[in-house]
Amino acid sequence: MFALFEQFTNFLYGLPLLIVILVTGIYLTLRTGFFQLRHFGHIIGSLFNKERRSGGADDKKKLTPFQAISIAIGGTVGVSNMSGVATAIATGGPGALFWLWVAALLGMIIKMAEVTLAVYYRESTPGGEFRGGPTYYMQKGLGQEKGYKFWKVFAVIFGGCIFMTWFITLQNYTVSEAVGNTFGLPLIVPAILYVIGIYIVIIGGIKKVGVVASYLTPIMCTFYIIAAIAILIINANQLPHTFAMIFKGAFSTQAASGAFLGATVAYAMRLGFARSVYSNEAGWGTSPMVHATANTDHPVKQGLMGAFEVFMDTIVVCSLTGLVIIVTGYWDSGLQGATLTLTAFESVIGSFARIMIAISIFLFGMTTSTGWFTYYQVILDHALKGKDKVKKIASKVFLIGTPLWGLIVTVLTVYGNGTPAQLWVIADFTTVFPTFFNVATLFLLSGTFIKLLKDYRARYLGEGKIDPDMHLFFEDKEKAQKKDA
Repeated sequence: MFALFEQFTNFLYGLPLLIVILVTGIYLTLRTGFFQLRHFGHIIGSLFNKERRSGGADDKKKLTPFQAISIAIGGTVGVSNMSGVATAIATGGPGALFWLWVAALLGMIIKMAEVTLAVYYRESTPGGEFRGGPTYYMQKGLGQEKGYKFWKVFAVIFGGCIFMTWFITLQNYTVSEAVGNTFGLPLIVPAILYVIGIYIVIIGGIKKVGVVASYLTPIMCTFYIIAAIAILIINANQLPHTFAMIFKGAFSTQAASGAFLGATVAYAMRLGFARSVYSNEAGWGTSPMVHATANTDHPVKQGLMGAFEVFMDTIVVCSLTGLVIIVTGYWDSGLQGATLTLTAFESVIGSFARIMIAISIFLFGMTTSTGWFTYYQVILDHALKGKDKVKKIASKVFLIGTPLWGLIVTVLTVYGNGTPAQLWVIADFTTVFPTFFNVATLFLLSGTFIKLLKDYRARYLGEGKIDPDMHLFFEDKEKAQKKDA
């Protein structure tokens, strides 16, 4: 039975996922006039806008736009940036990195659309906070606006798959393995320290997660990026050959080399797209849940940060990982996952690399686990809306249980002679399955995204005229309709 489930999951992660990301990304790219490419500088510059870094900083309940993107980047930049990319190159060849770039460029506009819609359809809670995400724009966009009754099916499947990741998580195990093996500690020691660290952060709620992430995320990314760039500089003479292999491998069958068994263009393409989605989560619908909590006056402003999130996660961090692996010559060594990345770094920097990678994995894991806690909280708030007593109990259960499930997986794996292999199959399913429902919703609501982007262009880019009757948030539109009635 599990074998059939595994085959079904692998099938979804193949051609169906590739088609969904390609079609959606190209469709939105054309509809927006190649916005993520033509206005790339504006997207990058939006991160350093003072308003978006400090807006709402004095509000103890609302996140600043920068805190929101810090949580989102922290939730996406994780161990998959090291292990997932390494495995893709080891099995799909250097050409897989090129297709990862293509998927990321398309993913920028996909993430921008879902974040924009999440902010537009969000709602204010009685406590003065914002809540939004796929389940919200499924209800309000598909249900209330378009009258589609199947929105509940979409929302239940999406939310159910996201909640499955609460039980099936390998963050703790991956972190414990890296730290334990590096410093010669029993794996249970870093596993427990990891749990304590998560509790310290999430016990303060979403705002506390945002504050911590706003400091931790830039540090961890900078730490990893500097080390990778140093290796590329040292091996600068190999870069021309490295890029030649990447582009050649993207469009031609890659012959066997060393321990590498060879790969077709289709296989390299599939791996590149799959690792991109798993890493930056474009189309998955996760990070829009935290972006929707940001204190911003225009949905597209936060949408730009969603696009930057994909750029930082994949074009920067994943690319550096892949380039280091290829430029050092270890891509065809037969190694895979985090071990391959660790070996590539260690071959140039030495023993310091092992310590650096272990610390990076610990920080990446922390921001990922705490970031995902906010996702669970958002879905919980929506699912139990109006049931305050039940929601209060459920929130405490999730607060207590979020770090513990990862610890249980670690204990079973280390002391119960278990293997995380089957858990990864379930984890892959919880990634790819909700993506199809979220992307389908993006298609159906793409008109709203285009209208909001048109308004943003008129207001901030000087392109077109501002529509004075345009409502920037669905809540404002509802209020106006009630007033007119």
